Amino acid sequence: MLGEFLHILAAATISWILFVTVDIFFRLPEAGGVSGASAVARDIEAGGGALAGGTMMGNIVCSPDASAGTLLAACGVYAAGIPGGLAAALMVFVGNRICHDPGYAGTTGAVLATFVVYAFTLVGFSATDFIAGMVIAILTIQGLSHTHASRLLDRLWRARQ
Repeated sequence: MLGEFLHILAAATISWILFVTVDIFFRLPEAGGVSGASAVARDIEAGGGALAGGTMMGNIVCSPDASAGTLLAACGVYAAGIPGGLAAALMVFVGNRICHDPGYAGTTGAVLATFVVYAFTLVGFSATDFIAGMVIAILTIQGLSHTHASRLLDRLWRARQ
């Protein structure tokens, strides 16, 4: 039981690093790339958060980004291995186009996560560890404190610049 808990905790950490890195690499904190992202950012800023972090959070909410891609890839790997993860990446790509998202953060996150999750299944992890871990990772950004999460994302964004 303790081993499974540690796997989930490690998967959450790996997933968090993966999706935040991909989203920052694709410049999600810079500007609202999809409809609604800027409104979310302004609302978070009005609540005491940081605008750049709020912009990234708005992009996450309004279109499939790397967090959604990572979660869906873990589900795909669980269902059908690498082909399932790549099918999830294709669904994220289609979702991005439906949302008129000009970027590829979600698709890139899904493809990377497919191979990361699969690699970890070869060393004793299960895809379900990453499904649970990704839910925890998303919760830390979107569910606990918008103010503090946006400030953390803003600091990471400024470090990238």
